[in-house]
Amino acid sequence: MTTIGFIYPDHAAEDDYPRMEQVLGGDVRLAVEHIYGTDLHAIAELLDLGSPEKLAEGSRKLGPHEPASVVWACTSGSFVYGWLGATHQVEGVAEASGVPASSTSFAFVHAARALGCSRVSVAASYPDEVATLFKQFLADGGIEVVRFSSAGIDTAAEVGQLSPDAVVELATANDHPDADAVLIPDTAMRTIELVDRMEQELGKPVLTANQVTVWEGLRIAGIQRSVSGCGALFAPAR
Repeated sequence: MTTIGFIYPDHAAEDDYPRMEQVLGGDVRLAVEHIYGTDLHAIAELLDLGSPEKLAEGSRKLGPHEPASVVWACTSGSFVYGWLGATHQVEGVAEASGVPASSTSFAFVHAARALGCSRVSVAASYPDEVATLFKQFLADGGIEVVRFSSAGIDTAAEVGQLSPDAVVELATANDHPDADAVLIPDTAMRTIELVDRMEQELGKPVLTANQVTVWEGLRIAGIQRSVSGCGALFAPAR
């Protein structure tokens, strides 16, 4: 049994992780530990949420699980630091946990590259001021954003209450014909059970925060897993 550890902020959509654990099968365990702060999608609050002290606390909580890797499961709480700051973030988590580490923001870049997607649409839940920083983060990672939208939702709790139909609508309404994939940031959004549905409607890969976070945790632990039920990123080779 291999355990992948996730530092998850507050509470909103962490039930996506046991769902994904079921999709992956019985030999991978996804361990989630929480850190706490305000769930407001605002720059100052997000900088506090992703602070070294809080991430070190999350790393300590995951210690008893003996994870093979650790991921900071928060998009906005990582990209708000910029590329260099987010790099320092994961270096701190790796030092505190003693295993390879990453974050959801880097997971989006790595997942897009893995699928050969260099031009994307972004359907963000955040206010524009915050969402724009994700667009910049992707650009720093060599990913061109050809369509960009921000839904202006102020808190993670509100995002966690979105209906499945609302999540699918967010994706389908914000696609672009030149986009290789549609990216939906925010680990507060439940998406694991919706990825296949969104891909079928759009006819292209859809990358969502909790989906890419799990994939990244497996990747940096040296695990490759192909399964049906969670989109092109996990799809078995044909």
